[in-house]
Amino acid sequence: MLVNDRSRVKEYLPIVGLADFNKLSAKLILGANSPAIQDNRVTTVQCLSGTGSLRVGAEFLSKHYHQRTIYIPLPTWGNHPKVFGLAGLSVKTYRYYDPATRGLNFEGLLQDLGSAPSGAIVLLHACAHNPTGVDPTTRQWEQIRQLLRSKALLPFFDSAYQGFASGSLDTDAQSVRMFVNDGGECLIAQSYAKNMGLYGERVGALSIVCRSADVASRVESQLKLVIRPMYSNPPIHGASIVATVLKDRTMFQDWTVELKAMADRIISMRQQLFDALRSRGTPGDWSHIIKQIGMFTFTGLNSKQVAFMTKEYHIYMTSDGRISMAGLSTRTVPHLADAIHAAVTKGA
Repeated sequence: MLVNDRSRVKEYLPIVGLADFNKLSAKLILGANSPAIQDNRVTTVQCLSGTGSLRVGAEFLSKHYHQRTIYIPLPTWGNHPKVFGLAGLSVKTYRYYDPATRGLNFEGLLQDLGSAPSGAIVLLHACAHNPTGVDPTTRQWEQIRQLLRSKALLPFFDSAYQGFASGSLDTDAQSVRMFVNDGGECLIAQSYAKNMGLYGERVGALSIVCRSADVASRVESQLKLVIRPMYSNPPIHGASIVATVLKDRTMFQDWTVELKAMADRIISMRQQLFDALRSRGTPGDWSHIIKQIGMFTFTGLNSKQVAFMTKEYHIYMTSDGRISMAGLSTRTVPHLADAIHAAVTKGA
């Protein structure tokens, strides 16, 4: 469709990117009826996927925000510390994952963020936490929101899996919208790598929600000064694909159906793996596999068990026991379950 459109050219985009893409991206993550959008309190710029969006936001904060400390969850995506550190921010961590329960260390999270200095930046995974697959509940998100707002902490959301976690674009944006709807400020980095499969197109957006339309306009002018010497302007093709899908009702509907199918397949793989381990009588509680969400699961396997599975079963994963649920199929689940069972009973 885009290839056959003879009116399309390869001229440079503006510094902030494709206007339709930016408008539609903000609506996708914030909601079509978001008060922030209606009040023109949001500025959105097209960036180089999620990583680029994080980096542009980090550079902006490093130059213009009064607090240069950012708290990131422990653990988090391996690139986060580098992205923020190289931008000039001081990177600290807050407790997130509890190895004992293979779930959320909510008390530790509240304690660490509660002791953070006023105004500090806090990185939050919007949904499908990478690498653990552990997300707060809606009630826990509300407690997090209240804590951050009471201490004037600045939320910076990384939204890499909208629609890919639960299968619902709105459900996966719920945490972001809770913060935006209270009228406070926040930053959101979006990626279309996973939910549209546009990994190589490097398509993403950074939205900054401000307290007023005037501030949003000033923020956009400063973002241009960050982007211009960094990469001048973003590429056109991937953003055009996203904009075409988001503004065409039929295409958008087809996309949401496909997203739901992908998310449901991953959820099904979780259930099948859990059932397979339970049927084998594998020692331990494996319910975390079906409680976690998104592409990844922290299995709880240690490095010796992982090495055992690699040597004996030719199964490869990171040494911390993280596996990609998207790489599983009905055919391969039994082999993985056999390997985990053997690793737990023989390779520990």
